[in-house]
Amino acid sequence: MCNLYNITTSQEAIRQWTKAMRDISGNLEPSLDVYPNLPGAVVRNAPDGQRELAKLLWGMPTPPERVKSKADYGTTNIRNPQYAHWLPYLGVENRCLVPVTSFAEPSPTPNDKDPETGIQRTCWFALNEDRPLFFFAGMWTRWQGVRRVKDGPGDFELYGFLTTKPNALIAPIHEKAMPVILRTEEETEIWLTAPWSEAKKLQRTAPDDALVIVDKPATQIKFPQQAPAQGSLF
Repeated sequence: MCNLYNITTSQEAIRQWTKAMRDISGNLEPSLDVYPNLPGAVVRNAPDGQRELAKLLWGMPTPPERVKSKADYGTTNIRNPQYAHWLPYLGVENRCLVPVTSFAEPSPTPNDKDPETGIQRTCWFALNEDRPLFFFAGMWTRWQGVRRVKDGPGDFELYGFLTTKPNALIAPIHEKAMPVILRTEEETEIWLTAPWSEAKKLQRTAPDDALVIVDKPATQIKFPQQAPAQGSLF
């Protein structure tokens, strides 16, 4: 379950790739680790028809039967978009692109921690050592509810992204799933514009050579103190 990714690129590069004509994301940091229930950049089809770059909170509304407390911290990864809870979000009006340059999966070995920091070792994946831009196939929605108990109810814009069966590179690290990655302008355009009958074909395992393992010092990974969002097999 991918619950950490990095985006190291410019807003202009994201806009040029996706043909986003409007940018309401504010200033994006040159390099940013993105965590659940915190803001991340997405490109979406806005209600007025404009394609825009925006900042939303990572974590879609969780299926009600899986919410275990007074707060819904969000579902970050969506494995089965045909599950009834996700069906309202499959149209182009609720699809989005999540810009990424690398993503992380924790070591599957218990207590595999960096001796200096005490942090669980993490494996990072990118298209190549230069960490070029690509996208996760995402979904977004407006939502009213409680994200953190201490904050009470509020109005939010949320996103998450699809996962699929892992390829041979990722399976030894995370045997259940990998994010759905989009590597070409044709793929990102299909995701934002095509009917679901066509777009759903993009939910497939990336080729075994599509990604490489890249180094990122564990000292840079500082997980925020918050309740974790959850992935979904639904």
